[in-house]
Amino acid sequence: MTASSTDETDGEQAAASPHVGSGMLDEDMGPSSAMAHLYRGEIHRMKLWRERLDRTTNWAVIVIAALITWAFSSPDNPHYIILVGIATLTVFLVIESRRYRGYDIWRTRVRTIQENVWAYGLDPASGVEDEDWRGSLGEDYRTPTLKITAEEAIAHRLRRVYLPLFAVLLVAWLIRITAFSTESWITSAAIGMIPGSAIIGVVAVFYGTALVVACRPRTWHAKGELRAEELRKKRK
Repeated sequence: MTASSTDETDGEQAAASPHVGSGMLDEDMGPSSAMAHLYRGEIHRMKLWRERLDRTTNWAVIVIAALITWAFSSPDNPHYIILVGIATLTVFLVIESRRYRGYDIWRTRVRTIQENVWAYGLDPASGVEDEDWRGSLGEDYRTPTLKITAEEAIAHRLRRVYLPLFAVLLVAWLIRITAFSTESWITSAAIGMIPGSAIIGVVAVFYGTALVVACRPRTWHAKGELRAEELRKKRK
């Protein structure tokens, strides 16, 4: 091989360096063993964090089911036990949002590999999603960082899981202070020396804040999450 041919080959390899997925699924080639193990490891880590999210949700459902059952088991049981359930559910929401931020780290890495390696290997004509994906992924391995804010994580978990659970507790509380008391619902909402109007005001502010956090317009930074507009098939 001549020197010019060697230079041309080296130049082609350097130019193709971002396109590590090129030819990966051809008959005479296979995926890099290191890349395959890396991808498998990130999938496993993402799966473990996904299970941690589900475990928090399961505990939240069990706890609020127990509290509602006890609150309605006797007219003498105080209604504020349901408010305790709302506070407990808020704690679970905060814990799950923190876990979701960790889950998003591994999810981001998995989606980066899927978009720029496997997708390109299946359809090289479409090119890679990010020409600098190798540098970005390498930097993330050197210095792992959270990709989304705490507020976005809370909003995501509210929309997916916790808003319906909070709604169930709100309905249960309203029924408890109206159907189980001969007094007006504002009076029956009182807790000790705290007037019912103050309790209702605090509950209203809490739920209003939750709705604003969950539903306000925003740019979502969570990587690769399934959203309604992304599920629509493209028209050809």
